[in-house]
Amino acid sequence: MAELTNKIGRRKTAIARISLTPGKGEILVNGRAFTEYFPSEILQIVVNQPFALTNTLGSFDVKANVDGGGIKGQAEALRLAISRALQTQDSELRPPLKKEGFLTRDPRMVERKKAGRRKARKRFQFSKR
Repeated sequence: MAELTNKIGRRKTAIARISLTPGKGEILVNGRAFTEYFPSEILQIVVNQPFALTNTLGSFDVKANVDGGGIKGQAEALRLAISRALQTQDSELRPPLKKEGFLTRDPRMVERKKAGRRKARKRFQFSKR
């Protein structure tokens, strides 16, 4: 087991930068407890998924800085960063994390708006005459 691991995770336009250290399972997001930062129980579960999957719940402290995007994107960016850090700490944790898809960066982004259209693909109503 190594001591300090710094990793980055991204999802849509959200970015999570974390430092993972062996500890008591304390997760701080932007200086606040993660249960306070992510009040939704579903998002708390998303953040804890890598720990639950690898049976390391309560054995690492996480200090995270997240910004950009929405709250769900931030939670998923944090999950990716934690998964990458856990894999660095112990290489035996990689197969279950990879199987569950926690090490894959989700490439889906919002398509940019095009000139002369209402949105990215929506067009103005066509009139023949």
